[in-house]
Amino acid sequence: MLLLYIALFFLTPATCSSLDTIVVFQNFTDGQSQTIVSTNDRFELGFFSPGTSINRYLGIWFKYTSPHRVIWVANRETPLINTMGRVILDRQGVLSLVNGSTVIWSSNSSVSKTEDNFLAQLLDTGNLVIKSGNNVLWQSFDYPGDTFISGMKLGKDLVTGQEMYMTSWRSADDPSPGEYTVTYTMVKGKYEQVYIRKNSVIQSRVGPYNGVEFAGQPNYKPNPVYVYKIDMLINDREMYFTYTYNSTTFAVTFTVTPTGKLEVWHLNMRNQVWMKDLTLPIDNCDNYGLCGPYGSCSTLAYPNCGCLKGFVFKNPEDLSPDNWTSGCRRNVALNCAPGEGFYKFSSMKLPDTVNAVYNGNLSLEECKVACKNNCSCNAYANPNTNLNGVGCLLWFGDLIDTRVYPQNGQDLYVRLAASELLDVHFSIHKRKRVVVASSISAGLAMLGVISALYIWSKRKWRSDAVREGRSVKILDKDHNSSSKNGSIELAVFSLSRISKATDNFSIANQLGEGGFGPVYKGVLEGGLEIAVKRLSKYSRQGLDEFENEVICIAKLQHRNLVKLLGYCIQRDETMLVYEYMHNKSLDWFIFDDSRKSLLDWPQRFHIINGIARGLLYLHQDSRLRVVHRDLKAGNILLDHDMNPKISDFGLARMFKGHESEANTKKVVGTLGYISPEYAVNGLFSVKSDIFSFGVLVLEIVSGKKNTGFAHEDHHDNLLGYAWRLYKEGKSLDLIDTSLGKAYSVSEVLRSVHIGLLCVQQRAQDRPTTPSVVSMLGGEGSLPSPKQPGFFIQGSEKGSTSIIPLPSSVNVVTLTQVEAR
Repeated sequence: MLLLYIALFFLTPATCSSLDTIVVFQNFTDGQSQTIVSTNDRFELGFFSPGTSINRYLGIWFKYTSPHRVIWVANRETPLINTMGRVILDRQGVLSLVNGSTVIWSSNSSVSKTEDNFLAQLLDTGNLVIKSGNNVLWQSFDYPGDTFISGMKLGKDLVTGQEMYMTSWRSADDPSPGEYTVTYTMVKGKYEQVYIRKNSVIQSRVGPYNGVEFAGQPNYKPNPVYVYKIDMLINDREMYFTYTYNSTTFAVTFTVTPTGKLEVWHLNMRNQVWMKDLTLPIDNCDNYGLCGPYGSCSTLAYPNCGCLKGFVFKNPEDLSPDNWTSGCRRNVALNCAPGEGFYKFSSMKLPDTVNAVYNGNLSLEECKVACKNNCSCNAYANPNTNLNGVGCLLWFGDLIDTRVYPQNGQDLYVRLAASELLDVHFSIHKRKRVVVASSISAGLAMLGVISALYIWSKRKWRSDAVREGRSVKILDKDHNSSSKNGSIELAVFSLSRISKATDNFSIANQLGEGGFGPVYKGVLEGGLEIAVKRLSKYSRQGLDEFENEVICIAKLQHRNLVKLLGYCIQRDETMLVYEYMHNKSLDWFIFDDSRKSLLDWPQRFHIINGIARGLLYLHQDSRLRVVHRDLKAGNILLDHDMNPKISDFGLARMFKGHESEANTKKVVGTLGYISPEYAVNGLFSVKSDIFSFGVLVLEIVSGKKNTGFAHEDHHDNLLGYAWRLYKEGKSLDLIDTSLGKAYSVSEVLRSVHIGLLCVQQRAQDRPTTPSVVSMLGGEGSLPSPKQPGFFIQGSEKGSTSIIPLPSSVNVVTLTQVEAR
C-alpha cells in the first residue's frame, strides 16, 4: 500500500501557515486523462475526466481494468474546471480538494487536537481512510457513490443519523448525483430489504432478505468460483448490510446506472475484463406495486396482473393494459370469526415488509398462531431459508408488491374468511373427484391399449411396475431373453413420490425443456436432490427413446456419465429420474457472454478430458459398445465440482460383439455436431461420436458455437476458422477472449490440434477414442490433421463455398433435434 504522506511538493511558508498543511498533491495532467495520486495492487486514487467531459474529479477506480470503472468520487457535485486542483491533508486531520483558495471538497473529519501524525491511506480494499495512529477518523466507504463493493455498508448509523446508500450518476459523463438511489431499509425494527427509488418514489424492491440473499433475483445463480456472502448487523448503534466474497481472482460490484438499473458485475482479475451477471429490475413484474394491494404479478400470464385467491379487482371498470395499481379487495370481509384461516401461496415474492413485524424466535407454526390470535394480522411467512424454519413475519396492512416466481420463491400464508376457505377446499376436492374419475376411465382405456400393444409387439413393459420400493427387470429390446446379456435392475418410483418431490411439478421447479419434455428439480424425503425428465405428450420423442435410454444408461456406470436412479410409468406418465447436476450444462457457461469467464482454462481442459474418458468407457470399456449419436454441449452436465457428465441417451445405439458401425435411414441428432458420413449416408459408428467430440473441443476452446458462427472477414464457420488458423500457425487466436492470457499455451495448442484431428472429413482418418485420451495426456507427437468435414470456407473476394462431400449420397431425412 502506498501512503498519501509522500509529498509531490510542499507549499510556501505563508500558505502553510494559513492552512497548517501536512502534505499537498498537485493535479498535473500533461495531456493525460488520469493523474495518479496513490496506487496499490488493485486500486488507484487520482484525478480523472469521465466519458467525454473535460471536468476533473478526484476519484478511486479499479486498476488495469477494461472498461474503466470508478467506484468513488469525492467532488461529484463540484467539478474542477481546470488542472489546478490540489489535495491537502491538514493538521486537523481534514483532507481537502482546493482550487486556489477555494475549497472544492473536504472530508469534514476535523478533530480538536492539532497533530503531525495524521495519515491518509488508500487501502487494498479500495477504501480511502484518514487515520491518527490506529484510529480511523474518516473513510470513503461511509460515503458510497453509484458503486457498492466488498466491505462497504448500506444502512444507517442510529446514533449520528448518517445514512449510507447508493446514488446514480447523472450521466456517463457526469458523476453528480442522479435521480436514482438504492437504499437499505433504514427504519429500526423493520425487516431487511432494498429499494430502488427515483427521487423519493419507489421503482423496484429487492427483497426481503431470506437469510442467505435478497429475494427478487430468483434466476441469478452465483457461480461457485466466487460466492459472495451477505452479512447483516442490527443493534442499538447501527443497522447495515455488507458483503464479502471468497475469491482472490474475482471481484464483484453492484452499480446503480443513470437509468435506474441495479447491475451486478464481476471482474476476472486474470484478464482484467468486466462481465455483467445480473440486471434488476429483470422484467415488468419487478416494477414496484404494479398490481396494487393484494394483486399478484406473473410473467407467465397475460395480463401480468391478477388477484390473490379470495380477492377480486377493486375497480374493474378502471383497469387498463398499463394501469392495475388500484389493486384488489376481499371477496368476503374479515370479522375475526373462529373459522378464519390461512391459504398457502407458493413460490412467491413476499410482500413489502413496510407493514410487517419480524420475530426471529418463532417457528412457522408459532407464527401461524400469533397471526391467528391478532385480528389485524393479514398474512404471515417465514422469510428465512437457512434457520431451520425459525423466523416469523406478520403483515398488518395491505399486501403490496407480490409476484409469482417460476422458481426459488417462498411460501406466503394469507388470511381468508371461513367461507372462502370452504370454497377453496370444495374446489380442490371437486377437482380430485374429477381427476379420480378421469383416471379410472383413462386407466381402463389404457389397460385395453396396453393389452393390444402387448399382443401386437410383445413388449416387456409390466403394467404393475408402479408400486413403491420395487425393482423391475427390463430386457434389452434387441433380445428376447435376459440370459443373453443380463437384465437390468432399476428402482421404480411412484407418481405420488415424484409429485411430492417436485411440489406437484411446480413451474418453480422446472429446470428447462428439451425434445423429451420438461425437466424438473425434486428433493426426495431423505434430502436427495433429483432431476426428473417427464415425457410430454407433444414430445418429438416417445416410448422407443424412453426405453432406449433406460436400457443404455442403466447398464453404464462411470464417473463421467450421468447416473440414472430410476423411472416411473404410471397412468399416462412416463418419467426418468436422474441425479441432480448443480451447475447445469456446459452450454449454459461457454455460450453466455456473462458466464463464460467463470470457466477458466484449467476447468475447460478438465472438462475436455472428462468427456474423453466418458467416451472411452462408452466405446471400449463398457460391456456393450455404445454410440451416443447426440454428443453436444447441451448434453454435457456439470456437477457441484464442475466434473462433466455425458447425458441424454435417448438416441444412443449399442453394438454387439465385434460390431463397430451401422446404417440407418433416419438421421437424428443436432446440426453442427453430426458427422458427414452419418448425415449423408446414414452411416454411424464410434467415429461419429469422435467427430462430435472434436466440435465440442473447438467450442470449449473458443467459447463459440459451431452453428451460427461466421467469421466477419472471411465467413468461415468455426471448423473452417480453426482450420485456417492452424494452417497459418495462429491456433492461439482461437482462444476465448474472456480467458485473457491465463491459459497453458501447450494445452491450448494440443486441444485445437486434437479437435481438428477429430473433425476430419473421412471417418477412417479420425483417431480412435483411446488415442484421443492418450493425446490429451500429452503422450507422443500428433499427426497433421486433414481437411475438416462440413465447413464453410470464404474466398479471397468474400464469397463462400462449401467444401464438397463425397459424391455418393443416399436420400435421407435429417432431423434437427434442439434443446435436448
